[in-house]
Amino acid sequence: MSTDQTSWDAAVRHLYRDASAYIATGPRRHEDWTADVLALMARAVPDPRGWARIDDAEEAPERVGNPTWPFAAHPPEYVGPRLRQIDRNSAENLLLALTEGGCTLANLQYLDESPDELRAMARTVLARYGDEAVYRTNVSKTGSAPGTLDFALENLGYNPMSVFTEDCGLVVVSDTEIGLFWNFNDL
Repeated sequence: MSTDQTSWDAAVRHLYRDASAYIATGPRRHEDWTADVLALMARAVPDPRGWARIDDAEEAPERVGNPTWPFAAHPPEYVGPRLRQIDRNSAENLLLALTEGGCTLANLQYLDESPDELRAMARTVLARYGDEAVYRTNVSKTGSAPGTLDFALENLGYNPMSVFTEDCGLVVVSDTEIGLFWNFNDL
């Protein structure tokens, strides 16, 4: 499956319209993908294709002198080990869980589309990065199989990357691009 700018932008803007989100894609320039993730967190690179970016904290006064805010400034040695690899199905579910705070698929109740229509949007988003992309997350709703997330679990575990009480995200790593999908929730 491939996607175009119009479809991708529409899916991203629709899914995250009510989230406190940071959605961005940047170029993959380093063998160690964590350097590229940190550049995205610092808003230091543009989208290589000029596609949509959502940055709800863009005008926040806390950003003055701190371009990473609300992300905490972490070195690669901190970030890399805290983002564990998950499978594509879990990545699709995670994109949907990130549409509101709490990182749960119960968030789908706030959207008018059917679950199948919403999953199609998530697949459109992921299609940008190709079939060989690798998915990583700071969320630890560990499923029964390695590399899966179980959204039926009530407890939310995650490795914090921001200054907020809760932050959950997905990193998509392809050979040419890095996608960052993050939701912040200050409970």
